[in-house]
Amino acid sequence: MTAMSERRREERLASAFVDLTAPLVRDVSVTAVLRTLTEHCVELLEVSAAGVLLDVPHGQGVEVVASDEYTHALELFGLECDEGPCRDCARSDARISETRLDVEDACPRWPRFTPRALLLGFTSVATVPLRCQGTVVGALSLLHNRTKPLDDTQLRLAQALADIATACVMQRQVVHAQLAQIADLQNSLDSRIVIEQAKGYLSNSRGCSADQAFTRMRTYARNRQLKLSDVARQVLNGTVADTLLNPER
Repeated sequence: MTAMSERRREERLASAFVDLTAPLVRDVSVTAVLRTLTEHCVELLEVSAAGVLLDVPHGQGVEVVASDEYTHALELFGLECDEGPCRDCARSDARISETRLDVEDACPRWPRFTPRALLLGFTSVATVPLRCQGTVVGALSLLHNRTKPLDDTQLRLAQALADIATACVMQRQVVHAQLAQIADLQNSLDSRIVIEQAKGYLSNSRGCSADQAFTRMRTYARNRQLKLSDVARQVLNGTVADTLLNPER
């Protein structure tokens, strides 16, 4: 390898790590990160295509991404058939070393996936797991039609890229969940403040206790299928119906 090609490879590696860690510094979708992973794998490992299967956390289903539309369709087909290298890798918690698809024992292993892959020109596949804190959450498949198989160094690089992408995706999910929880708590606090203010207003203006004011608002909201906080805001901005202000009328 020449000095120039070695430098170019280092630049490509640096670019891959920067792109894959993007979710740590800005809002990037899971799909975008996984697609970036497949594209960098194709470039750095010089394979024909790459596909990713990720069990998205919090019950959001399975994410399937690939470096091109044909490989994406192939990975989706494998998911629908519940077979293929990605499914096996995700279940076995171990990488699948170079496996020929154009030999007799490949078809019995993946009887529906293998013919589809061969039609697309893929004669070999290797797969590494997507891991997060000791748990496998998916797999990355590397497909190509070269006679020379991927060596251990290339598979270690694929694993490193997969680990980085998975960690960043999971961290993004955690941050989003925390932000959503904070927003819910803030909304609850804001609603409670508005309700307390409305209770005080009704109590002072209508000569009733705070508990009676709260009961009035709650009954009014329940009968009209409104949120209690919305009724409280109506009380404060003067748009509530007289039936709440003067329930005896």
